Amino acid sequence: MIDVNFDFTSDSPHYWDNFWQNNGGLGGGNCDPDSASKTMQKYHQELWSKWLPNGEKMELQCGANGALEWNDFRFGSDSIIASFRYQKQRKLLEEVAGSMRNYRQFVEDFLHRSYTIGGEMIFPKHTNSINQTRGTNPQICDRFDLTLECVRRYYRGEDSPLFSVLSTDKNFFDLFIDFKSFVDFFMLQDLVSDDYNQIKFWNGWKDFSDNPTPETVTDYFKFLQNELKFVEARNRRIAMLTVRDIIL
Repeated sequence: MIDVNFDFTSDSPHYWDNFWQNNGGLGGGNCDPDSASKTMQKYHQELWSKWLPNGEKMELQCGANGALEWNDFRFGSDSIIASFRYQKQRKLLEEVAGSMRNYRQFVEDFLHRSYTIGGEMIFPKHTNSINQTRGTNPQICDRFDLTLECVRRYYRGEDSPLFSVLSTDKNFFDLFIDFKSFVDFFMLQDLVSDDYNQIKFWNGWKDFSDNPTPETVTDYFKFLQNELKFVEARNRRIAMLTVRDIIL
């Protein structure tokens, strides 16, 4: 049984120790739940060990450092929710903190809610992976909605800032045949339109020339709120799936 409310920071050793002394006072965990949480690894194994759109059955095995293995693939977990607590965002974050009574409690609550299974994905794990590249590419800045737009374009043969790294993992994307099947497999339906032709972006994004990070306090709150709405919707899908499996 998967508990969609389980907070993966809670079984990540020492994550919260001296949290607000880290990252130059902007807050940072002492470990990465994506590799440190045993519960997260178990949940990924249970959720994604199933029949693939290409007719194969993925049967994940737990490896070292939170990794999951199947056939020639090695997967790593990836948090798909960003709070933009970067040093270059310090001025904006100071404005955000000044606009509320308890900024630290706000950040901690956000992390508790976002580090649930609805805020997690798996991708192939290797040097210059999707996980790494989407975080360092200045046109993506770790945004999963923009990452999914790149995946949508990949299946259509269209260029994007991540086309090169996605092409490197062609064998992975071939497992899902097309974009719709990829979205359905990973239960990402709440981030796409009904016809799967558009992404429901978490801000007013128009194209990859836009600044991907929030620029105002209002934009910041709106972006994080839309992220959490997606996590909650995806958690509901996952909860319904696990309940149905138990009944069956």
